[in-house]
Amino acid sequence: MQRILDIDLDFFLADCCPLAEIGTRPDVSGHEPWKEADVRRFLEDQCGLDKKRPVPGRIFMTHDMALSMWDELVRDGRLSAPFSVTHIDAHSDLGIGRPGPGFVLNTVISMHPQKRCDISHYYDMHELDEANYLLFAAGFRYVGEIINVRNPKSHEDIPREILHVSENGEKNIRLCSFVSKLMEKNNGSEPVIRYEEYRNPQEYKAQGKFDFASLAVSPRYSPREADALIDVIAEYFTVY
Repeated sequence: MQRILDIDLDFFLADCCPLAEIGTRPDVSGHEPWKEADVRRFLEDQCGLDKKRPVPGRIFMTHDMALSMWDELVRDGRLSAPFSVTHIDAHSDLGIGRPGPGFVLNTVISMHPQKRCDISHYYDMHELDEANYLLFAAGFRYVGEIINVRNPKSHEDIPREILHVSENGEKNIRLCSFVSKLMEKNNGSEPVIRYEEYRNPQEYKAQGKFDFASLAVSPRYSPREADALIDVIAEYFTVY
């Protein structure tokens, strides 16, 4: 299974920022960015990155553009689904809040898997955004594993409809609805997505090299002062 490193700049803050108004940035007070040395230490020690062997990657303004990147790579034959996503972020991006998980659960996964990946159509419908793109990726059957490395101040934000915990504490993501159940004869059952979460980032340790990487600036979730870290993180990418 190929491995994706999916980073949001708001991970590297002292605390999670409230969502700023469109066109503005959060105040830095209480949301100070990490020191450069700490960011490098995390990228190198926890993620296994090396500036001498940068990972092919891109930098986006909003995190939902990662989905378009993955879709492009899959269509070009450079990325095979299902793949593993290591999601390093202050948020899960799995659909909490508006517009919520309902559209993916009731509409997207009711369609045949080959007809689901119409990203521009979902934008036109105002259903796809930076808070639920990872849920769409799961609905496309692109993702087989999610490793969620959280900012220590992150809030619980995974919709209860999709997170399942076994008796032994093992977690996974399952997408299902009444409508999708009716369509299983044509679509097959939705795959179970392995889910792993790290509340303490220092406990995370990458288990192998990443095939692709991306960084989202997410300006409504990160203060302008955090932008100084963009070039630091980019040193570990071969931007294409």
